[in-house]
Amino acid sequence: MGSIFVVGSVNQDYVLTVDHRPGAGETVTGGTLDIRGGGKGANQAVAAARCGAAVTLLARVGSDAAGIAQRKDLQRSGVDVSLVTATTGVATGAAFITVTPDGENAVTVVPGANAMVAVSDVEAVAGLLNASSVLVAQLEIPLDTVAAAVHLCGPTTRVLLNAAPFSPLPVPLLESTDTLVVNEHEAASLLGSPVLGTAGAKDGAATLLDSGPRCVIVTLGALGAVVADAGGCIHVPAPVVPVVDTTGAGDVFVGTLAALLADGQPLDRAAVTAVAHASASVAFVGARSPLSKH
Repeated sequence: MGSIFVVGSVNQDYVLTVDHRPGAGETVTGGTLDIRGGGKGANQAVAAARCGAAVTLLARVGSDAAGIAQRKDLQRSGVDVSLVTATTGVATGAAFITVTPDGENAVTVVPGANAMVAVSDVEAVAGLLNASSVLVAQLEIPLDTVAAAVHLCGPTTRVLLNAAPFSPLPVPLLESTDTLVVNEHEAASLLGSPVLGTAGAKDGAATLLDSGPRCVIVTLGALGAVVADAGGCIHVPAPVVPVVDTTGAGDVFVGTLAALLADGQPLDRAAVTAVAHASASVAFVGARSPLSKH
């Protein structure tokens, strides 16, 4: 299996499970609070490592207790954290997640140290980027840093960009992306129009494909995912599973997909397994489900 280089975020997640989300001016009492590891970059790195891939994460945490805890948790999960830098004067990123009985979530993210991941950080490891089989990036760190990492990749490095949370993407970045992964909301924001169901996702993926990426995947939660490339467009359905918490399911999809692509598996087969792993993850609370290696 080839190596994976992840440039991204690390958060400490505060997961509040309640009967219902409060409305404006409403106070909800009760519920439970769990403190867990999070951040899209970290979650995707863990998911890839659990598939057996050699994964290096470049990120920043604060020089605080949360940063120490997250670094240790990532290391225990098999991720190389030698490039996860403790940054003084800033807190580790945090996400505040409210989960309701239907498994749906609402998330507020405070970037903290994630906002400090700089272009100079990726420039300092250009050799590692060139040598990696797959680069995985998301948008919880500065867009300039993501673009620099993609630009520094060698011709044999596959660029997997998860455009989440949504941000307008420059054309050169899209044209340098091998695999663009978005959910239906992010796809709609990029397209400027709603993406409705599987048929809408197929149409949207085809349109996004024309903007430069060599492959576009639109994830659809319980409906699975749509995969489009020059060979056509397919729908990968998701198995029906009990839902406890959907937080991080998209990250499990991306991390699994990266690991399988690094292993040389064809895109359609990798997408089927990635959907299955993401579906299995929603049976657990938190962004990093306690699934064993697959």
